[in-house]
Amino acid sequence: GGFAVAIGVVVDDAIIDVENILRRLRQNLTLPQPRSVFSVILEASLEVRSAIVYATFIVALVFLPVLTMTGLQGKFFAPLAVAFILATIASLLVALTVTPALCYFVFSRIKPHEEPRYIGWLKERQRGLLLAASRWPKLVITVAVLLVIGACVTLPFFGGEFLPDFRERHFVVQFSMVPGTSLPEMLRIGAQVSKELLENKKIQSVEQQVGRAEMGEDTWGPQRCEFHVEIKPDVGGEDEETAQNEIRDLVAKFPGAQSQVTTFLGDRIGESVSGETASVVVNLFCEDLDVADQKAHEIAGTLQGISGAADVQLQSPPGIPRVAISLRSDRLTQFGFRPLEVLDAIELAFQGNIVGQVYEGNRVTDVAVILEEKDRQNMHSIESFMVQNDSGLRMPISELAAIYTTSGRYNILHEGARRRQTVTCNVTGRDVSGFVAEAKQKIATQVPLPKGAYIVYSGAAQQQAAATRELLVHSAIAAVAIVLLLAIIFGNWRNLLLVLANVPFALVGGILAAFITGMLGDTGKGDLSLGSMVGLVTLFGITMRNSIMMISHFEHLVTQEGLTWGPEAALRGATERLVPILMTALVTALGLLPLAIGTGEAGREIEGPMSIVILGGLLTSTILNLLVLPTLALRWGRFVDTRGRSVD
Repeated sequence: GGFAVAIGVVVDDAIIDVENILRRLRQNLTLPQPRSVFSVILEASLEVRSAIVYATFIVALVFLPVLTMTGLQGKFFAPLAVAFILATIASLLVALTVTPALCYFVFSRIKPHEEPRYIGWLKERQRGLLLAASRWPKLVITVAVLLVIGACVTLPFFGGEFLPDFRERHFVVQFSMVPGTSLPEMLRIGAQVSKELLENKKIQSVEQQVGRAEMGEDTWGPQRCEFHVEIKPDVGGEDEETAQNEIRDLVAKFPGAQSQVTTFLGDRIGESVSGETASVVVNLFCEDLDVADQKAHEIAGTLQGISGAADVQLQSPPGIPRVAISLRSDRLTQFGFRPLEVLDAIELAFQGNIVGQVYEGNRVTDVAVILEEKDRQNMHSIESFMVQNDSGLRMPISELAAIYTTSGRYNILHEGARRRQTVTCNVTGRDVSGFVAEAKQKIATQVPLPKGAYIVYSGAAQQQAAATRELLVHSAIAAVAIVLLLAIIFGNWRNLLLVLANVPFALVGGILAAFITGMLGDTGKGDLSLGSMVGLVTLFGITMRNSIMMISHFEHLVTQEGLTWGPEAALRGATERLVPILMTALVTALGLLPLAIGTGEAGREIEGPMSIVILGGLLTSTILNLLVLPTLALRWGRFVDTRGRSVD
């Protein structure tokens, strides 16, 4: 991802260097006595060297917040930042050393020539627009400010998500029946589910995973299984989402079933984020399990009533059937049985115990004693199970204990030594952050909690909020370093603020691009995923290069060439920076375009939104840098000429 984003950026330094060298050589050939090609190339390269170095360092600094991200988001984005920073620094070294040398070999025999007509035409158009802007500076500035305000106004309408849905053409269907459902029954139901799923023309294969290994990681009961559903290769994009909804609707038709349909990566990411596979997790902490179950059912009902809720599940449902054996102390005393002996016999018969080992070569096999399965599952066999005391008296267990059927729990969830009940759900057709905000409001008003009980929300929305806070804090630290570096470069706060004006310019396009693509997407509103946030951070560094080059060139015209700062100097500086700014923006845009176009394709779910944000910001930043920034510089810029006299 870092190389894909950097592919258009790594040539920026070389573009700026080559363009300036070629322009200076063209001017040199028009002189009565042209200077040597070597000296012209050397001076032209040194002219832009400082601006190139500082701009590249600023781009690297902008990526530091991405590089220092922790947790799951750090695993995704830190390698991207490393690749981008290393590629950019390598391109800087090439631009400072190899590029001027190559220019000397390529341009050493250059002939007098004029710049292409289309470039002259572009400069004339820019000059006309700048002259109009200089006559109406307040209007231009007002329009720019209104654009920034308009982009900021859209922010409350953005939805949020931690990571997008991944296009894997593979779904994991977690399927649970009522507690106590036997393994053979789950196999029978699974065969029926598989048969109905395979009738869908979008599905290629279905596999059922049921039961568990003795030391397996998934400690499910026999009432839970997973289906692995493979989608046909020719199904993609919206058809894949349709297939997921069709699978969800089909498994929901089975009475008494709870189901959840996720992708494999979504399943693993969810478990890493919150311990659950769903994107929304509501943890209810309460010491009274019966009260926790009641309130959890109320929470589940509230979630089901919210638009976009899917796969609502209670993670630890009560009600598993079981057989209770309650010893009768009077009968034990009457017939001379000790309670511990009776309990040990029951445990040995129904749970089993290892009583020895068999050695075959270097293999060791445990030998266990346990009743046959048919005797363990038959109520009559349990009642007639015989126990023996020290005197040799054998009696059926029914004579010594009360045996009856009841219900209970097959597991009790804990966290931090506190009992909890968990309700989970997924979100379809809307953003996760908006769903969680609505869920919090409705649960707070519709589900009153008893004393001592409280709710903790986790999942994708909370992870996104934490990642956003971390990104903003680290970005603020990087921003301080960037401002200090710019202060060193320009030496006065006016020119520094002119460079920083690029930030809102870029923000306009980035936010509007994310908003428009979100409006055209499935959720019908702007989406600001973590990838989009990283795109905004990246955008500021990529686009700030152009404003640095523009202001630095203004300073060069005044300090090195002795021009008096005014409309003519501003027009000349802006037109001379037109070609490198357009070229760097165009090359960067072309490098990102394949990622942006294939946003919905597999493998581009994260870099796609990031590329869209960068492209939108590049567009507005380039336009405003070429038209608005010179107007701002003419009005508020402060430069110093070769005699040390300040020029405003």
